[in-house]
Amino acid sequence: MTEIEWWEYDDADELAEAIAGDVQFVIESAIDARGSAVIALAGGKTPLPAYEKLAKAKLDWKRVTIVPTDERIVPLGDPLSNVTALGRTFIPKGARVIPVVPKAVPDYKAAGRSADALLGDLHWPLDLCLLGVGGDGHTASIFPGPDLDEALNGPKERRALGVMPDPLPPEAPVARVSLSRQGIVTARALMIAVTGKEKRKVIEDAIKEGAGSPYPIGRVLAEVELPVDIHWAA
Repeated sequence: MTEIEWWEYDDADELAEAIAGDVQFVIESAIDARGSAVIALAGGKTPLPAYEKLAKAKLDWKRVTIVPTDERIVPLGDPLSNVTALGRTFIPKGARVIPVVPKAVPDYKAAGRSADALLGDLHWPLDLCLLGVGGDGHTASIFPGPDLDEALNGPKERRALGVMPDPLPPEAPVARVSLSRQGIVTARALMIAVTGKEKRKVIEDAIKEGAGSPYPIGRVLAEVELPVDIHWAA
């Protein structure tokens, strides 16, 4: 069974401070051990304050490569683009931020293959994967829909793929590129950042249900062999 540790905070600022500190430690350890760090960071609003705090850390940012855990298939600069938000925060620090979807294309499967090839040039496994979780139990862009089984059970060498959520989230009704379960669970460190009692219950239920969970996060975590830190604030 996956070892889960919950870290609870009084407010969002305390949550952000703790996440930033933990990510900084992972980056420093990776640079010390291997000369560089490759990390995957979640999009969404919850982790943004943590990224702003992390960007203030005195790190050798030129040795840090950042990829999004998932990306909407939209043009760079679009408000829905996760990598655009990451780039604004970390490129000025000197970090390398990889646009896994360099341009919007109509064939989301082709976008996924292109992203997978691009990620194959990085060192694997990831030094860190920081995930978020949606109210429907999705994580990264592993959503219910026609590509769920492929995202969970595709070839082990596949790190990313194109996905079409069903139903499409109304706040971002577009296809995505996502890290696969294999790309996530092989990371050297795995964290989840989440807020709200409703999402906490989804995660707790998903963990109990394990590999048979209807929630994607439950099925992802069921395959994790390393401890998982869940950072949570109400």
